[in-house]
Amino acid sequence: MSNQLLDIPLTAISGEQKTLSDFGGRAFLVVNTASKCGFTPQYKGLEQLWERYKEKGLVVLGFPCNQFGKQEPGDETAISQFCELNFGVSFPLFRKIEVNGNNAHPLFVSLKKQAPGVLGSQAIKWNFTKFLVSADGRQVKRFSPMCKPEELTSEIEALLK
Repeated sequence: MSNQLLDIPLTAISGEQKTLSDFGGRAFLVVNTASKCGFTPQYKGLEQLWERYKEKGLVVLGFPCNQFGKQEPGDETAISQFCELNFGVSFPLFRKIEVNGNNAHPLFVSLKKQAPGVLGSQAIKWNFTKFLVSADGRQVKRFSPMCKPEELTSEIEALLK
């Protein structure tokens, strides 16, 4: 049975059209990212999760966003080069998107509905908010930017069983 979340169109940083279901993951870690943020070093932890769990079915997905403090000003080429050169990022990155407001990407609209933040707020507060999604797209957990990627290992392992 298909889940709408898994079928939302996504545009890879290369321009290729994708959906979550194209990745065939057993769990997805979806993160809104930025290159000039205090949390930017989390790219390293996200890459470590990707390396550690990709063979077991975790797909880490980065969605650059310039909505918070204009901390992702570059174009797709600059973003891709920055991530690769500074953090060795090899997990899939996507075109720059918005996560809040009228132009919010449908993936983030859906994730925020399924996993509201503190006090039921749907707005994403800052870069590096993380959503851990089950393979069927029905279970979504939200983690704040303060939550470091390495703190998610037990949650990830539970979904990969």
